[in-house]
Amino acid sequence: MAEQIRVAVAGAAGRMGKEVVKMVLEDEGLKLVAAINMTHVGSDAGTLVGLPACGVSITDDLELALIEGKPQVLVDFTTPQFAYVNTELAIKHGVSPVVGTTGFTPEQIEDLDKQCLEKKIGGLIAPNFSIGAILMMKFAAQAAKYFPHLEIIEYHGDQKLDAPSGTAVKTAELIAKNREELRQGNPDEEETIEGSRGGYYNGFRIHSVRLPGVFAQQEVIFGGFGQTLKIRHDSYERAGYMPGVNLAIKKVLEYEGMVYGFDHFVD
Repeated sequence: MAEQIRVAVAGAAGRMGKEVVKMVLEDEGLKLVAAINMTHVGSDAGTLVGLPACGVSITDDLELALIEGKPQVLVDFTTPQFAYVNTELAIKHGVSPVVGTTGFTPEQIEDLDKQCLEKKIGGLIAPNFSIGAILMMKFAAQAAKYFPHLEIIEYHGDQKLDAPSGTAVKTAELIAKNREELRQGNPDEEETIEGSRGGYYNGFRIHSVRLPGVFAQQEVIFGGFGQTLKIRHDSYERAGYMPGVNLAIKKVLEYEGMVYGFDHFVD
């Protein structure tokens, strides 16, 4: 059997982190060597996710976990408050970061890319690990060549911290590569309630819906003469992201530099 990839998980007791821990433990090609979280310290990571004990205890000391566990990959599903520092720390120790936390600025991504290149390791910051969501983004970018008038509507639960979502921002960036900036709508339009037209990006609008009971959906609506086109993706549970995270863990070791967007890993 091929040598297992050694994996650490930051945010291991969070909703996404638990799914990552479970996925790693159930894949014979991966080995969980560290689980980091600010809560549940001392708990066995396996029992925490409903599996048999695995012998890896939750710790709140990321640097010590990197030193003692010697992971090759750190998967980070924490918060924007901690993700940048965690990523820098992983790179410092020669560990490839796979980050699902959003909120990084372009300047931070550029800086992390330089750090990865200096260490000759790969890294990934991915607003979305869903294969379906990546296809939605790619299809939307292609459609923008023919339907330059569009708007993005993204839906998440009311506890999501950033707006618009990282997926919406990445979608907008991909669309902008295939579409000249075009300010849409009536040039004399006026918002009678501030923000009612949504966020402005490259001439089109992004709308963020935040409601309890919503998980994660996004649609891109294109308008043309006598027709509309809607490209939509719906996620119903966190386990749906795990095939993408699994692929990212295995492919990031083939790269050098920080890659922004899981679409680069999906041919």
